[in-house]
Formats: sequence, structure tokens, C-alpha cells
Amino acid sequence: MNKTFWQTKSLSEMDDAEWEALCDGCGRCCLLKLEDADSGEIAFTAVSCQLLDVDSCRCTDYPKRKQLVPDCLQLNRDNVASTEWLPQTCAYRLVNEGKPLFDWHPLVSGNGDSVHEAGISVRGKIISETQVHPDSVEEFVIHWVN
Repeated sequence: MNKTFWQTKSLSEMDDAEWEALCDGCGRCCLLKLEDADSGEIAFTAVSCQLLDVDSCRCTDYPKRKQLVPDCLQLNRDNVASTEWLPQTCAYRLVNEGKPLFDWHPLVSGNGDSVHEAGISVRGKIISETQVHPDSVEEFVIHWVN
């Protein structure tokens, strides 16, 4: 079996194209999250960042996302390990922890829609923050099954 870059390189060894290819396009990292002030626990909501295309699960202005959404966390090689809220299915988290990618990951399946077909992505499960009053976001807390 030929090993591929995510099996042979650490995140810090990957070039920019390899780094970007790791994203499975699930859109979960683009969901608004709420932090409990007492426990520090993070809760995901079914509300996406205004820049997320809820059908494609991709950012509509990826190059300028940090300027347009100042609290957008730009995941990078230095903060993956400390970003504890990354989903258990996230390829960045998996590679960082030395675990294999799931069969539905587009790099494994060879199919860009496999993340959606497997039900891992947020497609069809969320709404944009542009459709929700800011005071109502906590009404949209969700819990992922996978």
C-alpha cells in the first residue's frame, strides 16, 4: 500500500497545498460556538458563520475571512493541538493525534462529496447567522452523534 502525505508527514512538514487538502469540507468549525463561563465547556450551535455557504460547506471569502469576521479562528499548525473543540472527525485533529483519516474523507474516498454523503458535514442541518437574532443563538445548541 502506498502511503500518502497525511500518513507520512506531520502537520508542520506539510506544504500549504497539503494543509488545505486536509480539510474535509464538513463545515463544523464554522459553526458558532458558545462557551459556558463557569465550566469552560464549548457547545456547538446549528448556526453558521455568515461567510459559510450552507450548501457547499465552504467559506465564501476564505482569503479575507479574518478581516470580515474578526473572531474567526484561523486554524494553523501551531494551534491545532490547543484547539480542543475541533470535532473528533477533523482531519487536522486526527493527523495531529497520529490517527488515520476516516474512509469518507475526500482524500481517502477520492470523492469530494463523500463527507456529505456520510452525513458528517453540516449540509442541510444548519442555518446562517444572518437568519438568527444574536440573542437567540443559544436556542440552537446541538450535539453531534459522530
